[in-house]
Amino acid sequence: MPEEASGGSQAQPKAHQEEVGAQQAAASRQPVSSEGLSTAEAEQLLRVHGRNELEEKHTSKLLIFLKLLVMPMPIMIWLAVLVEAAIGNWVDMFILLLIQFVNAFIAWYETTKAGDAVRALKASLRPQATARRDGVWQTLDAAALVPGDLVLLASGSHVPADCRVNEGTVDVDQSALTGESLPATIRAGEPAMMGGTIMRGEVHATVEQTGKHTFFGRTATLLQSVDSVGSLQRVLMRVVTVLLILSFLLCGIVLIFLLARGERFRDALGFIVVLLVASIPIAIEIVSTTTLALGSRQLSAQGAIVTRLTAIEEMAGMTVLCSDKTGTLTLNQMVIQADCPTFAPGQSRASVLQAAAMAAKWWEPPRDALDTMVLGAADLGALSGLRHVDFTPFDPTLKRTEANIQAAGGATFRVTKGAAHAVCSLLPADNAETVAQVNAKVEEYGRRGIRCMAVGLAEGKGPWRMLGLLTFLDPPRPDTRDTLEKALGYGVDTKMITGDNVLIARETARALGLGTRICTPEGLPSLPASGRVPRDLGVSLAPLVLASDGFAQVWPEHKYLIVEALRQAGHGVGMTGDGVNDAPALKRADVGIAVSGATDAARASADIVLTEPGLSTIVDAIIIARRIFRRIAAFLNYRIAATLQLLLFFFVAVFAFEPQRYNPQWPSYFQLPVLMLMLITLLNDGTLISIGYDRTVASPRPERWNLRQIFFMASVLGLVACLSSLLLLWACLDAPNPGSAFQRLGLPAVEYGKIITLIYLKVSISDFLTLFSSRTTGFFWSSRPGGLLLGAALFSLSLSTVLACAWPAVTVHPNIPVLGLARGEHRWGALLVWIYCLAWWVIQDALKVAAHSVLIAFNVFGVRTWDTGKGAVDGRLLGIRVDVDADGTPAAPLTQYTTAQGVHHEVEAGLTDLQQAYEQLHKDLAGARGADERRTLEQHLTAVQNQRADCRLHADLMDWCQKKATSLTALSDRTQDTNQRFEKAQQETRSLGVDASAI
Repeated sequence: MPEEASGGSQAQPKAHQEEVGAQQAAASRQPVSSEGLSTAEAEQLLRVHGRNELEEKHTSKLLIFLKLLVMPMPIMIWLAVLVEAAIGNWVDMFILLLIQFVNAFIAWYETTKAGDAVRALKASLRPQATARRDGVWQTLDAAALVPGDLVLLASGSHVPADCRVNEGTVDVDQSALTGESLPATIRAGEPAMMGGTIMRGEVHATVEQTGKHTFFGRTATLLQSVDSVGSLQRVLMRVVTVLLILSFLLCGIVLIFLLARGERFRDALGFIVVLLVASIPIAIEIVSTTTLALGSRQLSAQGAIVTRLTAIEEMAGMTVLCSDKTGTLTLNQMVIQADCPTFAPGQSRASVLQAAAMAAKWWEPPRDALDTMVLGAADLGALSGLRHVDFTPFDPTLKRTEANIQAAGGATFRVTKGAAHAVCSLLPADNAETVAQVNAKVEEYGRRGIRCMAVGLAEGKGPWRMLGLLTFLDPPRPDTRDTLEKALGYGVDTKMITGDNVLIARETARALGLGTRICTPEGLPSLPASGRVPRDLGVSLAPLVLASDGFAQVWPEHKYLIVEALRQAGHGVGMTGDGVNDAPALKRADVGIAVSGATDAARASADIVLTEPGLSTIVDAIIIARRIFRRIAAFLNYRIAATLQLLLFFFVAVFAFEPQRYNPQWPSYFQLPVLMLMLITLLNDGTLISIGYDRTVASPRPERWNLRQIFFMASVLGLVACLSSLLLLWACLDAPNPGSAFQRLGLPAVEYGKIITLIYLKVSISDFLTLFSSRTTGFFWSSRPGGLLLGAALFSLSLSTVLACAWPAVTVHPNIPVLGLARGEHRWGALLVWIYCLAWWVIQDALKVAAHSVLIAFNVFGVRTWDTGKGAVDGRLLGIRVDVDADGTPAAPLTQYTTAQGVHHEVEAGLTDLQQAYEQLHKDLAGARGADERRTLEQHLTAVQNQRADCRLHADLMDWCQKKATSLTALSDRTQDTNQRFEKAQQETRSLGVDASAI
């Protein structure tokens, strides 16, 4: 398979590939056999060779702490420390050092805690191996393997150690070892290296090397995959870059202005450096990582283990879920039926079952659900005198198994079981009648939702003949339909992608309410021989995928291309799977989900591994992921707003407010002491850590990063807070003048030391109140904050208030007097600031709501994600899936499956001429069809009105439903008119003596 299909591994150095080839070429081709080990022998060898594990590189916690001191943001603080030391501001230097180490400690604590949590979750995904111990095949921890163990290498499993194949051949994906994208064929006597994945075949092999002695272990440093940069990392990088550019720009302008005005270089530089440090978002990455790590623990409690943290954020934006059928949508518990059509003389249900059992390793534990069903129903005692000469395990490309059997007398014959079309392809050309009978039976049973497994037999090297069809049911999971409705209600459209028969898939989809537009691979492109994925799949293939309800009888490459087409079309794609044939698509999807009981290959390719059966866990994961997305988005919204407030406040204050103009004894420009600025930063960062525990409501639609919207809303919040701070500063400075705002309010003038603490308390309170406004797009009371976040904010607010009140009367560098608000004559300052901040908080929150309403009303920045601008009615917000042409009219023919809180309706159209119109409408709109449709739409409107979503969306959707109701009314009237015209035509033809049925 192409490199992308095999997981996108990076090509390894040429010398690395040559080493693998040299080892394999040097290996003896003589088969090495083993009967396995006893438990005592294995324990002894385990003590000698050690566990079959690679030594993971664990960075010491001390080194993690030291690294946190040399990251880009801390380096900014180190530069500020050096500047303060160079200009002799020792107090400020020690304050910056204190802030540096406190921030590093908080980041170290959260980073190590998150890392420990992720490692604990990954430990539960340790690979398993099937080995023969004490003469019995058993599944055990792959780490317990020792040299000499006899292991089973089957399709979908990882090679657990360096082994030598005893017999047969297997295709092994060794891209992680050699960078070679195509699977390598390993024959008897050749080595299979640890780290490979069995793509096809099933063999016994003997373990030769384990753990660090394997080729994989010796070259582990070359095999570290390079994690791709997720969308969250890109978003954080863009936010940090914008804020840094803005900070450097404004601080540079202020520095030039102060120096041009004659300020001392030492004092101006010290002020600018501290302002720059206070404005940069030091904790932005730590808060995001901590929030994701906490989310992974929540998901693990729901039965979803996250192997890649950024997959949580990508799951929040998932719009399409491509789901396998067997074992995911269904129970994967095959229930054999009594019906067994036979196509050869003398065959019965019992004989067909016995032949099917021969096409499996009946003396070993069943490999899958079908083997479990067959071996559980067949008389295995009758097979005691038979043995396998050769065996071909199930292959997803062949869709059957085959065994070469030798009877007790020496006679040989072959048996096969698998998909009906696969077994029919083996029959001679003169068996066309049998093939037609088989296909008819398969179609008959398929329409009833009953699956068929064909069984064939060939004597010696003679032609194949069809024995019969075993019929069985794989019933849907009881919760699947409800789960799919919930997923659609959250804007995630589910597409069934299965290799099963199209009739079975269509019946299963109908039973689950998915719709019946199940397509076959005809029309799907194939992967080019070059392995390069076409760049136009989003245009050529995605419309077909989106218009369908799923695909059946597909190959692994089809799954891969379907996923890629949806990704190219801009959709967030999730893919579920359990087999090696699903691995390429799992790796390519934005969120690869290995379901419960998945093979090692699927689990290794997935971002999330489910430990509970079915899809219900995925819906829980979607909800949790969207809550986490909301927390991170709220944090970014706040962090940007807080930076803008601080930067713009001092930028404007330096230019517009010169304290000496109001009092010659006051400083020449306004600034806060370093300690106050650092306290604001430290308390903010400490509080923001708790945002990972905030209470949020999952969005009813898929989330996506819209930085223009985030920056706009943050600017509204930050500018309002900045304006209120500037007004308070102006009022305090102007207080001694006649007619000032303070005098009009009957308030006395305040000394400069208290102005400093007033502004410090104002900025601190505004920051924390802005945090609660940034959490929601509605009013701040529309969503109750989490207890931990609320407690941390109240603690920080209380501490800031106490410090502002109790600050001693001191003069700090450079000649800045500071006096606590509760000291001196007038002690009402803290209460005044609180009242002032609360009043402005209400104004700030109201302006935020108004700004968001404007964005929604005019779709500014494309905030209405359901409005694609491509001429399509896209109701994904409330789980409505519709197909329309470019002009907005329904496509014809059309089957629409829509859901809003469990409301379903199907509309069928596509009428051309009078004859077709009469036949179609007579079938579909007979009786009360039109009234039923109108009644359903009324229920649909009621359900939409009950949705708690944006008012604008309500209007759009209700308008759409009203138009549909009007269209149906017109359609019903047109139907009546058509009936009348047709009846009139019949009367006229009868009057002319013409047989109307011949028309």
